[in-house]
Amino acid sequence: MNYDLIIIGAGPAGITAGIYATRFNLNVLIVEKMNTGGQVNLTSKIDNFPAFPEIEGFELSQKLHSHAEALGVNFLFDEVKSVSLEGQTKTVVTEYSGEVSAPCVIVATGARPRKLGIEKEEELTGRGVCYCAVCDGGFYKDKDVVVVGGGNSALEEAFLLKNIAKKVTLVHILDDFQANAKLIEKLKNDDKIEYMTTTEVKEICGTDKLESIKVQNVKTGEQKEIMADGMFVSIGRVPNSELFEGSLKIDKNGYIEADEDMQTNIEGVYAVGDIRTKKIRQIVTACADGAIAATNAYYYLN
Repeated sequence: MNYDLIIIGAGPAGITAGIYATRFNLNVLIVEKMNTGGQVNLTSKIDNFPAFPEIEGFELSQKLHSHAEALGVNFLFDEVKSVSLEGQTKTVVTEYSGEVSAPCVIVATGARPRKLGIEKEEELTGRGVCYCAVCDGGFYKDKDVVVVGGGNSALEEAFLLKNIAKKVTLVHILDDFQANAKLIEKLKNDDKIEYMTTTEVKEICGTDKLESIKVQNVKTGEQKEIMADGMFVSIGRVPNSELFEGSLKIDKNGYIEADEDMQTNIEGVYAVGDIRTKKIRQIVTACADGAIAATNAYYYLN
């Protein structure tokens, strides 16, 4: 079946694009390999999305899906195996449902947090193991937290959390932090932050929620257990852009480059949300991207 617009990814950016495009009377298909909501589902509670002072991540995902479905957005839950984006007709090949095509494609495949890759990390995600201080920091007021990482993102997480948590322990595997010098200096003068460099997280402890982490000094081999209510892992993100290598312009970090209209280097192909090169990656900015891309897709088609 042919569509006016195919959206790859059903996170907030993709869903919003689908809602806007359908209201423009376009025949829209959203292809998603897992559940709607994307990384929203990793967050237990959200308190910074307009009109919802506090909402569960899964609940917000369901509301987004229901809204789109009620307007007539078509969903296909399947994995995209390949794409052909050149020419007037764009083709998307899925693993089980075969080929679908449209003159417009919006890429909303997002980015995934880089994981530590140790036991219990997946199990306790959303129950103490977190990947976004802006999203989840408020739930650790006056509690002990650990930030893992040493780049700008990790130090910015620590800077935010120091105003919320009782204590912040910053764990970094290298000798020095790879961050802005002024930010490093600002944090090193703060008595609420403890630094543990040349230190690696070896074990996550807890049954129903995070209780502590075990770390090891990579030089001396000394081990230590840190009691913590929350652990914020900030060791980078991995954009889900592998499908588009060789066709879309991708920056050195793996993110798809798009202009303010969300237009990529291929006419009729747009990139939205966490997959595109941008400074702020939040639910509300993802939704904005989706609305802009869908509107420009409508103008392109007409």
